[in-house]
Amino acid sequence: MTQTSLSSRAWAELMLLGLIWGGSFLAIRTALDEIGPLTAVLWRTGLAAALLWAVIAIRRLPMPPRRLWPALAVMGLLNNVIPFSLMAWGQLHIASGLTSILNAATAIFGVLVAALVFADERLTARKALGVALGFGGVVLAIGPDALRGFDVTSVAQLAVLLGTVSYACAGAWARKTLSGLPPIGSAAGMLTGASLIMAPLAVMFEGVPRTDLSAATWGGIGYYAIVATALAYLLYYRVLAMAGSGNLMLVTLVIPPVAILLGAWARDETLSPAAFAGFGLLALGLVVLDGRVSRRARKAV
Repeated sequence: MTQTSLSSRAWAELMLLGLIWGGSFLAIRTALDEIGPLTAVLWRTGLAAALLWAVIAIRRLPMPPRRLWPALAVMGLLNNVIPFSLMAWGQLHIASGLTSILNAATAIFGVLVAALVFADERLTARKALGVALGFGGVVLAIGPDALRGFDVTSVAQLAVLLGTVSYACAGAWARKTLSGLPPIGSAAGMLTGASLIMAPLAVMFEGVPRTDLSAATWGGIGYYAIVATALAYLLYYRVLAMAGSGNLMLVTLVIPPVAILLGAWARDETLSPAAFAGFGLLALGLVVLDGRVSRRARKAV
C-alpha cells in the first residue's frame, strides 16, 4: 500500500537513502580510475553479498528456499549484473551527474514494463502523461546532437538507459517470482547470484582482480559496495515498509542533485543547461506518476 503522507522519520530516512545513492556515482567513478567496470561490479556485488550474509547469520534469519535460487540468479542478472556493468562503463565516458539523471528514468521504464506484464498496472492517462514527460526529459538531457550521430558519448548514454530498462525488468521479475521472500535474504541471494555471474566475466575480460590498489580506489569500492549497496538495501526496505512504494519513488529526485554536486566538487564535472532542463522535465514526469499533486488539486476544487 502507498501512503499519501510521510512521517518525519520516513522523510529523514528517504533523504538519507538519496544522499547515499547520490554519492555512489562519485565513488564508482573514482574506482574506475584504477580498475575496469566489470571488476568494479564484482567488488560491489561480492562485498555487499558477504556483508548481508553476515547480517543473516548474526540475526539467525532463514536462508532463501532452494527452489528460489534460480529466480534469485535471474534477479541478480537483471538488477545487478546488467545495469551495474552498463552504467559503470557509461561513466567512463559521461559525467557522473548525467549518469544519475539518466538513471532516474528507471521509474519511467518501470511503469511501462509493469503495464505490459501486469493486468492491475494498466497505463492510465495520468501515467501516460508522466511517461511522456519523463521521456521528453531524457531526450533533452541527452541532447539533440547525440540523437543525430552516434559517438562513444552517445553509446555511453544509451548504455545507461539500457541499464534502467534492466532495472525495470528486475522489478517485474521480483513481483512475479520473489514476492513474500524476506528482503535481506532476497538481496543476499540476488547479490550472490550476481557475483557468481560476474566473477568469470571480470576475469575473462579484465584479468584477476588486483588488490594493490590506492587508498582512494579502496575507499570508492568500500563506499559503493558496503554503504551504497549492502547497507542501502537494508535502509531501502525500511523506508519501503514505512512509506510505501509510491513514496519511495521520490528518492529518484534526490539522487541526481547530490551526484551532480559531488561530481562538480571532486572531479570538476560540468553539465550543459539542457541536462539540467532535462532533469527538471524528468522530475515533473515523476511527480505526475506519483499522483499526489493531481489528487490534492482535485480535492481543492
